[in-house]
Formats: sequence, C-alpha cells, structure tokens
Amino acid sequence: QVQLVESGGGLVQAGGSLRLSCAASGITRNTNVMGWYRQTPGKQRELVATCSSGGSSNYKDSVKGRFTISRDNAKNTVYLQMNSLKPEDTAVYYCKLTTAWVPPYNFWGQGTQVTVSS
Repeated sequence: QVQLVESGGGLVQAGGSLRLSCAASGITRNTNVMGWYRQTPGKQRELVATCSSGGSSNYKDSVKGRFTISRDNAKNTVYLQMNSLKPEDTAVYYCKLTTAWVPPYNFWGQGTQVTVSS
C-alpha cells in the first residue's frame, strides 16, 4: 500500500522559511511526478510545484524565486524549501505522487498546515 507522509509544516513569521518533506513508502519505482499542492478554506486545491523523476520542475507563478522543489529518487522523497514566506502562503500543503503506471494513478498525503503570520 502506497503511503505519503508529510512533515515540516508549522507557524512562521512573514519573511521566514520552512522546509516540507514528503516520504513515499510502498512504491520503489515507477514513480513519475511528485509535487506539492495547497488549499485554503473555500478554495480549490492549487498546484504549488512539481518535479518529475528526471528532475524537471514546474512552479506556480507566485512562488517562483521563493520556493524550491527537490527530490531524492533513491528515498522516494520530495522536498519543498519555502523562503520569504508571505501571509498569503498560509494553507494546508499536500504532497502528491503520480505513478508511471498505465494509466497513471495519483496518491495524496494527509496534508500539513503552514501558517504565516504578518
């Protein structure tokens, strides 16, 4: 059974930094894309950043230059380094793994709260 375990959320002041981690277990290969999404109450979940197994990354425009996604394929772990945090970054952050199966399948973590105070 595939499980995603997130860690690293918390409360930080504006301008501060946090690092999120997401470790996948139950899958040792055929992991395609891993990434981070976030959601605030009443809004749809939105993409923050993704990273393919080959290292290609994609970011939401508002986090470019502040957030960096990276992954350790050997550990099936993806990280999100968040710098210069803003109150509008406050959300529950979810890790997502998309398999390389045919058809592909998505797995989600349980979410971790990030709160940025002004």
